[in-house]
Amino acid sequence: MYKRIAIAIDGSKTSDMALDEAIKLSGEMGSTLLLLHVCEEFPIMWQPDGMNVLAEQDIMKVITDAGKVLLEKCRERVSNQGVAVETKFIESAGGRLGGIISEESLKWNADLLVVGTHGRRGFEHLLMGSVAEGVIRSATMPVLLIRAKN
Repeated sequence: MYKRIAIAIDGSKTSDMALDEAIKLSGEMGSTLLLLHVCEEFPIMWQPDGMNVLAEQDIMKVITDAGKVLLEKCRERVSNQGVAVETKFIESAGGRLGGIISEESLKWNADLLVVGTHGRRGFEHLLMGSVAEGVIRSATMPVLLIRAKN
């Protein structure tokens, strides 16, 4: 029986599917959910005319604010289902997302970690990597993977 379930959320359809499954499990088991969102550093972006660099602080503020809004929206969704919920917003200063998610789940003493997987293959997987794969490699607790519908 899982009493403390952590779930990584990123706002994708797959993440939403994973959240639905975590809510269902938590409701059946009387578990508490931890919603984790990791905000990555974003590379410098150029304006369309290519002459001026957009301020990195402005970009990070937009990304940070969007992550916090996502966490609150998901918290309300879980709470409305009668499930106990906590949130954790992490600003990444580097490192692999999978490792960060696993580490934060371990700190929270999660019994189970739920992650959506986007099912990338071939060159796209090689190029982009896989957060879910990083979680599997680094997690010390059971991991439930929710696969994207193709």
